[in-house]
Amino acid sequence: MSLDELRDLLERHARPDQSTAIDGVRICWADPGAEPEYSMSGVMLAVIAQGGKRLALGERVYEYGVGQYLVTSADLPVTGRVAPGGRELGFGMTLEPAVIAELMLQAGPGDLPRSAGSPRPGIMVSEASAELIDAIVRLLRLLDRPRDRRVLVPLIKREILWLLMTGEQGEAVRQLGLADSSLNHITRAVDWIRDNYTEAFRVEDLARSSGMSVSAFHRNFQSVTAMSPIQFQKQIRLQAARLLLANRPHDVTGVGHRVGYDSPSQFSREYKRQFGVPPSTDAARTRERVDHASAVVP
Repeated sequence: MSLDELRDLLERHARPDQSTAIDGVRICWADPGAEPEYSMSGVMLAVIAQGGKRLALGERVYEYGVGQYLVTSADLPVTGRVAPGGRELGFGMTLEPAVIAELMLQAGPGDLPRSAGSPRPGIMVSEASAELIDAIVRLLRLLDRPRDRRVLVPLIKREILWLLMTGEQGEAVRQLGLADSSLNHITRAVDWIRDNYTEAFRVEDLARSSGMSVSAFHRNFQSVTAMSPIQFQKQIRLQAARLLLANRPHDVTGVGHRVGYDSPSQFSREYKRQFGVPPSTDAARTRERVDHASAVVP
């Protein structure tokens, strides 16, 4: 079992929408030279089997390639680019806090390092161990064995989570399973901003609901997301606006207002700063790409 087999399995089972028959598992692929991908990361494990990727979160930039894995411990607004040199092919799996909590309860004394308590960065990159690659390969083999999935998929997913919990990024993964961890308090604030991005809020209120002082909340939020709460909200608003503009390219002012901007000029200025072009220009380009893709599909 090796990266070669992992790559073969990913190539064979890759779908245009990146989905698989295993819940929570994706096969991610993209060609070099493709447009940057602006998306929410999800709480995920990602492993690269071919090519490489560059991921930006605020001012932080993460590069990872063959044999490396990345963990995102919160749902974050990221910008992804495929590294030059060939198609990127990778494995993705949603991390389940409830299962992590179960594994922590089942662990024996001394099986897990003591938690430091303070949240780690929301994205981290490490080298994948042979054991982790082996477990992922066995999970993907079940795509060819539908009869065995119901029983074996949960077992192998638990094994993968355990390897993450006891590996280099174990601190961040374990905190996902602790309801009262600093990471989970910040994650709940992140989720609230994501779900209510059009609404104004006071950082003091978020800090209070997280059980932290304002200074501690700012520090921990910055550690996880690489940005302030207000900057985070801005990123969510701009990503939402880009999606809306794909269907409403001639309503820049209306879209800006819908995602929470009272000033059209401020919306256009911040949109251009984020995506490199004004919203009207970006909307037209996006519409052209969609129309072209529709035209070439038989």
